[in-house]
Amino acid sequence: MPGEANYLEVTAMVIESRAIGENDRRVVLLTRQMGKISAFARNSRRPNSSLLAATGLFCYGTFRLYAGRDSYTLTDAKIDQYFPYFRNHFEQACIASYFMEVLSYITRENNDEASLLLLAYASLKALETERLPMRLVRAAFEIKSVAIEGEFAGLPHPKAYLPATIRAVEHIVSAPIAGLYTFSLDKEPLEELCALGTKYIRKAYEHQFASLAVLEAMGL
Repeated sequence: MPGEANYLEVTAMVIESRAIGENDRRVVLLTRQMGKISAFARNSRRPNSSLLAATGLFCYGTFRLYAGRDSYTLTDAKIDQYFPYFRNHFEQACIASYFMEVLSYITRENNDEASLLLLAYASLKALETERLPMRLVRAAFEIKSVAIEGEFAGLPHPKAYLPATIRAVEHIVSAPIAGLYTFSLDKEPLEELCALGTKYIRKAYEHQFASLAVLEAMGL
């Protein structure tokens, strides 16, 4: 019989959730303690399962896992934030899903990904509260993720950008995540910032994000 030593609890967000077989799910968790890990949620798609809601995309809370020989199994969860807002706001949900795709690609197991987990939470809250334009939140997320990963190489040709754009980039790179979404921009510097965000993320990760193509087709 498995002992208590085989179980662990992590603070995490569900950044990927896929149906497996008839009743199961495979979730990818971005955790504060262990980086990115995958886990199976047995029978979580059954209507009476206690894990039915807890395995949805964006869920944030405490997850209890059983550590098997080759994989983790999700056994229980206490969700602090379900982010139900995204069920009824399609455009914001598309941007939030893009954030999850980026995080799933750039994070690794056993890495210290606490800053990226905090960025994920803060970015979803910024979208949810609608304090800032969606495109500004997206650009800030892109640039900040690149900076956290150590891939920010500075502003290319600073004289080519408006002073407000330069100040915004400096704020994004240097501000603590709790104070990241505390600025606003007029239309012209916002356009520059959005172009920079896309440029940085493509250069840093050299990956074709499927959800990014969707956002660009939607003008988001």
